[in-house]
Amino acid sequence: MEFLELSEKIVKVFDKIFSKKFKGDGIIWMVFFLLCIISIVEVYSASSVLTYKSGNYWSPMIKHAGLLLVGVFCMVVVMNVKCKYFKIVTPFMLGFSLFTLVWVLLAGHSTNGAQRWISLVGIQFQPSEIAKGAMILAVAQILSAMQTERGADKRAFKYILIVCSVIVPLIMLENLSTAVLLCAVIVMMMFIGRVPLGQIGKLLGVVMLAGAFLIATIMIVGNEEEAKDPKLAMTEAAEAEVEKPGALDKLFHRADTWKSRINNFLNSKEVAPNEFDLDKDAQVAHANIAIASSNIVGKGPGNSVERDFLSQAFSDFIYAIIIEEMGIIGAIVVCLLYIILLFRTATIANRCVNTFPALLIMGLALLLVTQAMFNMLVAVGLVPVTGQPLPLISKGGTSTIINCIYMGAILSVSYSARKKDELEPANTNGKTRLAVSKA
Repeated sequence: MEFLELSEKIVKVFDKIFSKKFKGDGIIWMVFFLLCIISIVEVYSASSVLTYKSGNYWSPMIKHAGLLLVGVFCMVVVMNVKCKYFKIVTPFMLGFSLFTLVWVLLAGHSTNGAQRWISLVGIQFQPSEIAKGAMILAVAQILSAMQTERGADKRAFKYILIVCSVIVPLIMLENLSTAVLLCAVIVMMMFIGRVPLGQIGKLLGVVMLAGAFLIATIMIVGNEEEAKDPKLAMTEAAEAEVEKPGALDKLFHRADTWKSRINNFLNSKEVAPNEFDLDKDAQVAHANIAIASSNIVGKGPGNSVERDFLSQAFSDFIYAIIIEEMGIIGAIVVCLLYIILLFRTATIANRCVNTFPALLIMGLALLLVTQAMFNMLVAVGLVPVTGQPLPLISKGGTSTIINCIYMGAILSVSYSARKKDELEPANTNGKTRLAVSKA
């Protein structure tokens, strides 16, 4: 009890300090700043490969810090947008997401074994990153518009499935892990939005059957012997010599990679260190070495050894580098920051008068935190390799800016919720105001 009281006092102190200096919730700002500081330090440390390629030791960090500044600018802009305007952009974002997802399948740039990138007016981005936000907006709007005293109307479930059936399969063809992550968040949003449990239960049953069918199809269609390491990109000359895939090949062109990852994860046979194939399982091996060599206390910032051998050390496996350098305490601190973000967002959502802003920020927070947990579990070897970056910490382009925009939306709602708490008494005519009501 004393620990909880002390924690609550510390939270209130930080909230007051940051709230006086910045618009919106002080704790959210604190978490954001700490994640950015960790990001700059660890990306600087983990980018030795990029440093070697560029010939400039400071170049990767300066570029990443510049992207964070752009992200902060976008976050501040979004933070000053009133929540009601988020509803207006929802159909436009869904249309744009659909257009760009089809575009990337037909004429996207191939990176790390998948066509995930397109260029628009000179800006290269991943349509799936924008589609995730569009889906959260759409689901939040459907659930808020169809709330009743007994929960969400049964028709809300149907409308959500219709939207998902259009967007999610397009994401899944190029990025299966992103599609799974998004679906998990949408199910959690439906539970929070009080969709009938019977409908959610039936959906989970169908999803389990579909997942089993998908895995069986991957194991049949995929050829592990021909699977390439998804992190070893082909040269432009080699890509030019490869024939254009047909429609069926385009549908299953990632099956080899998926099958390889599933088999590697399910293979529980102990392999002697001298027999381990570092060429085939380099990422997993060097991530394990990084964690094991941390000796609990860590080697200290900038002293990582495995960053020189671990592919995507600055992105997908940056958590392994954090453990190697900062030890178990650093790993726990990073994990706690995401947990604080989720619980603080839940507190803000509970103060909202309308359901749309509450569901929106809960969906965005769940998206960030669930992706972070995916990344951490991959780094420590508890789930198969997925290629999900660590939000607000990993080096990235589109994902860094989009995640900052998500934080801006959360801060926008937190500011309006705080103002309502200050202007409206919590108790009116002896009746307690409901924290969340029908929009």
